[in-house]
Amino acid sequence: MEGTRVDILADIIDWVNKSEPDTPQVLWLHGQAGKGKSAIAHTIANWFKSLGALGSCFCFARDQQAERRHEKIFTTIAHDLADRDPTFKRIVAEVIANDKALSTTRDVRQQWQKFILDPISKAAASMVGRVVIVIDALDETGVEASRKHILSILASAQVAQLPSSFRVLITSRPLPDIMEALQDIQHITSKSMSDISIANAEHDIRVYVSDQLGRLMDRFSTEEVSCLVRLADGLFEWARLACEFIKSHKAGFSAMERYEDLISASPGESKGLLDDMYLTILRDIVENKPKALARFRSVMRQIVWTQEPLPVVSLNAIRRNFPDMDVSDVKAILNPMGALLSGIADVSTPVRALHASFYDFLADSTRSMEFAIKMEDVHCQLAWACVRVMQTGLCFNICRLETSYLPNSEVTDLDWRVHECIPAHLSYACRLWAIHIEEPQFVRRLAQEMEVLLKDKLLFWIEALSLLKVLNIVPSHLAIIASWLEVCLL
Repeated sequence: MEGTRVDILADIIDWVNKSEPDTPQVLWLHGQAGKGKSAIAHTIANWFKSLGALGSCFCFARDQQAERRHEKIFTTIAHDLADRDPTFKRIVAEVIANDKALSTTRDVRQQWQKFILDPISKAAASMVGRVVIVIDALDETGVEASRKHILSILASAQVAQLPSSFRVLITSRPLPDIMEALQDIQHITSKSMSDISIANAEHDIRVYVSDQLGRLMDRFSTEEVSCLVRLADGLFEWARLACEFIKSHKAGFSAMERYEDLISASPGESKGLLDDMYLTILRDIVENKPKALARFRSVMRQIVWTQEPLPVVSLNAIRRNFPDMDVSDVKAILNPMGALLSGIADVSTPVRALHASFYDFLADSTRSMEFAIKMEDVHCQLAWACVRVMQTGLCFNICRLETSYLPNSEVTDLDWRVHECIPAHLSYACRLWAIHIEEPQFVRRLAQEMEVLLKDKLLFWIEALSLLKVLNIVPSHLAIIASWLEVCLL
């Protein structure tokens, strides 16, 4: 929002534009969840994009871990740099032409060397002006192992060998492995969101709250607004949730009454502020009855441990195939959750948390109390559902192609056919069922269902993967399934 985070944005812009030879080429911006790191990263990216200086903006997200984006970081950045600079593009094209295996390599060290470091060293003379690369939410790659090699590259002396015109902005929470890798490195300077002065933080939150409450502002005194600002303690996510709660259209309470409930429920301390807000909102929208709470936990377990976000219609389609499960429509739980989730108003838009901290909150029983979700047998349920979805959804010539004598690339309307004939839940099941198979212990009935699927629909599954452009996953999926059966049958 214009008029907020002015000082820290100015500091980052000054760092990018510094010409002194000893200026660190990497800036690591860190802070707790809800402080607004991503907003700053995207503001910087947009600012330098408008100046023609953005090299790439690569963003991680917890709900995109199934895409294994950590294996694509440097190929994506190289692609963006190639779009920006013809000389760099020609050099990368030559690299791939000479070694076609590089185009599909998952080795980030090889990607870095072949697609970033070597081409930049050859194309440096043609790259005019600043080149800014933004890597947002590095902590959202997944487990520590998924970012181990990325961190070692960013911390290596090779980054310092990039042309002096290059700048790399990284944002993340200060997780132990990231701190250990990026602290005290000569070419990396760090900046903490906690360094923002209280006065500046309160000014920014006040601007934001005033904008979000809009027409309701005339109902609140200056002191009442100030109380909200103080309670936020610099957390933009808390301020957003507070405004959504106060503006709620749920019948029976006025905006002022909601404000008073919020004030009485919040201790006003930084630690636990988001947790208190999540509890306040959930206790307002979920009935305190065993059946309602059980349904909430069940639906949220499905959403949290599904490998990628799915729209409501697909969540329901998968849910109907859960074994021994209450198949209630997920909309009964999701409809009131607009302050916490996106995608609930449109049945075709993937449902995802508006802030990653909500998933962390739900998975920790000491924080989420009666709303805590446990993994239990969720992967078994999802694996079972995926198998059943494929059993009923896969068929010969699923996209109704007129001929099988044309390669996919020559079918002019193939994307439309795939969209129409392979719904999101069937696509999900085909691409990701083996990921869920890895987790659960052996279940004979599930193994029997898998046997029927592989006997009856194996070729149809392979055909679907070809149409979805992910045929390369077949060997790894079959290896996972074979390993699961072998271990369980020993």
